[in-house]
Amino acid sequence: MGERVLIALGGNAMTAPDGSASPGDQRRAVEDAMRHVTMLIAAGHQVTLTHGNGPQVGNLVLKNQISADVVPPVPLDWCGAQTQATIGTLILNALDGRAVVVVTRTLVDPGDPAFQDPVKPIGRYFTEAEARRFEKLGETWRRFDRGWRRVVASPEPLEILDAPAVAALVAAGFTVVAAGGGGVPVARDGGGRLRGVEAVIDKDLAAAVLAHAVQATTMVIATDVPQAVVGFGTADARPIGHITAAELRVLHAAGYFAGGSMGPKVEAALRFVEQGGERSVITSLEAIGAAVAGEAGTVVRK
Repeated sequence: MGERVLIALGGNAMTAPDGSASPGDQRRAVEDAMRHVTMLIAAGHQVTLTHGNGPQVGNLVLKNQISADVVPPVPLDWCGAQTQATIGTLILNALDGRAVVVVTRTLVDPGDPAFQDPVKPIGRYFTEAEARRFEKLGETWRRFDRGWRRVVASPEPLEILDAPAVAALVAAGFTVVAAGGGGVPVARDGGGRLRGVEAVIDKDLAAAVLAHAVQATTMVIATDVPQAVVGFGTADARPIGHITAAELRVLHAAGYFAGGSMGPKVEAALRFVEQGGERSVITSLEAIGAAVAGEAGTVVRK
């Protein structure tokens, strides 16, 4: 019997090597990624997939901005749902087997401090005049070195609301694609009703929540490097192989992993193991087979 594995695919698995995201580029990238996933399924592992959607949501946001004077912009939760379905369809076509996509919502707290200080940049850079125009539509914009860019909240994922459906499909033998882009962000209003919110949820942190919900034994975070590195980009760089969660937590607390790149991946890997998961692995897409065998990547255990 194989393992029950959750794989979180990074944005590099959804776009061309140069980051371009034309429909053809995305289709080819997904097909390449699914070849590695197919080998795991063929080896007898039960696989659940989640994925990033940054470039795809960025494209939709840009379309919203360009056409704002013609058609009303759609909210971010709609963009998230659209990209889950689009990327999910590409994955289904590439797997061409017993697979299913679940448009998945992730619950967040409307009182999360992230909503008071949005810092997650999305979309492209614009001039100050253009940014001011979009601010009139209720958006938040900040100035960066290269110009003005929209920023949104990135709250903590509390619960994958559609996890019971995902778990049932996994138990029935399906390869399930779920919680793409961290899930469609929703919160409960004063009356307890669910409403979409303008936010972006970190897909790796959401992956850790989903992995527990489907009772995965191993969570693999597939990125564009073979493993996490202490002192990345310096002469003292040291790749991390097998490590305990306690040891990695000390390194993470010391600030060795950048907040906008490896930091969330390390945090997600830690949460999964600290909350009862058997092991988590950070590695490149090409090495996910070896990662599941414990032979590649940064392997985190109790």
